[in-house]
Amino acid sequence: MSTNGKPAGLIVLAIDDEPNNLDEIGYLLDSNPRVRRVLLAGDATEALSILRGADPEVHHRLRNNIAPVDAVFADIQMPGLSGMELARLMVGVQPAPALVFITGFEEYALGAYELGALDYIVKPPREDRIERVLGLVERTQLTAQLETAAAAVSEPVEEEVIPVELAGTTKLIPRSSVRWVEAQGDYARLHTSDGSSHLVRIPLAQLEEKWADAGFVRIHRSYLVALPLITELKMVSSGYTVRLGNEAGAPELPVSRRHTRELKDRLVRAPKNNWGQR
Repeated sequence: MSTNGKPAGLIVLAIDDEPNNLDEIGYLLDSNPRVRRVLLAGDATEALSILRGADPEVHHRLRNNIAPVDAVFADIQMPGLSGMELARLMVGVQPAPALVFITGFEEYALGAYELGALDYIVKPPREDRIERVLGLVERTQLTAQLETAAAAVSEPVEEEVIPVELAGTTKLIPRSSVRWVEAQGDYARLHTSDGSSHLVRIPLAQLEEKWADAGFVRIHRSYLVALPLITELKMVSSGYTVRLGNEAGAPELPVSRRHTRELKDRLVRAPKNNWGQR
């Protein structure tokens, strides 16, 4: 494994059971200015270990729902798990690395492209061919980023509002402004980001179920909080408390014992895809 010192660029994985071939493709990749880091594996089993997070940087990417590497350059005929079998394991993984085959056999090209390979290079690899495919990897990534951004613009999430009645006036409170909710009998008090609070006739249990997909989590029989706003989970003499925000005077709320384990799991859990499964 090598890092060539560049501050930004692609992270790629090369797989080949022949040490000389692996050294050659590793050198070509590491010499390319588009590449920041090259990881090397002598067979598909070692490659799977890397892709599942054995490497610390890959592990970090997986926890942040990023493809484990940007591209995989794989030989086809290897002892044990073949390159084609490795490719089948990669099919359907989202987000997935780009797949490039580098092999001495031309007859597998059709099957490789059917598995979604970005390119199929017959050995020996040439510097200009490596440059071309790495440029294609970068353009593919950029296209995916633009499509994601366009989808976010064209399909905005509808903001839920909560009507609050006060002295004959109906005020609409955006859910996104609610930091935590406090149970008060059959009512719930919404505490908002501007420091105000509003009493609504909705039981806390009903809001817990309705707002679960919006990131609200029950921490106590009396409290429902917006999970992304939690900045601290602290042990105190009576159990645990959570802090909502880093500003002076940020609210601290108690966490009941029955909700502590689930809250801890929610706080440390990161989005994972199939590469994270062992």
